[in-house]
Amino acid sequence: MTGYGQFCPVAKTMEVLDERWTILIIRELLAGSHYFNDLRRGVPKMSPALLSKRLRSLTRAGLVLRDDTGNRIRYELTPGGRELAPVVMAIGNWGVRWMTQLGEADLDPHLLMWDIHRNIDLAAVPDGRTVICFHFTDVEHRSNRWWIVIEGHEVADLCDADPGYEVLITANATLLTMVRIWRGDISWTSALRSGDLFLEGSVQARRALPQWLKFSMFAPAARLPAAREGA
Repeated sequence: MTGYGQFCPVAKTMEVLDERWTILIIRELLAGSHYFNDLRRGVPKMSPALLSKRLRSLTRAGLVLRDDTGNRIRYELTPGGRELAPVVMAIGNWGVRWMTQLGEADLDPHLLMWDIHRNIDLAAVPDGRTVICFHFTDVEHRSNRWWIVIEGHEVADLCDADPGYEVLITANATLLTMVRIWRGDISWTSALRSGDLFLEGSVQARRALPQWLKFSMFAPAARLPAAREGA
């Protein structure tokens, strides 16, 4: 990696963090992804070779620990890596308030559904098997329906093909609408009222669904008036 040639701690830190994808890998590790394939699903547009290279760099920098003692290689943040949590949160919160313009290239159903599936409040879901379907009305057929299967408050599986179970509730929206709801740009209630979000299921399930979703960890960030005016 190329250095800045400065003793300033900001410069020394950015020698590690400003390489493309690096801060997103740290975001994924903070979000609970510890295995290579899980990390890949969190950065789906990153090549496997580059992900491996970045993990090696972060390991050499002392931010990531590579544990190969088990059957699968596991990646963990070191204490130094975990200290970046408030930095990542600050960047994300700033982005929610000020980076409000989303282009088509920013919208990825794979990444959105990966994030939704790992942020289910399992304790709030009913006993037994619960299946939630998300239907993106403006996405090509092979990627427009996703299923989250929850079993016994413990397992949440994400399926991009019909798992064959009875669906309790289906959320229908454009991909942009669901991304904006997930980010916290618009509220669940306002999307329902406008008709941009339509739910299919029992009254009980329709009322409960937003309680099952924890939403993005950046969604609670308050939107500044100036940012709303530019949205």
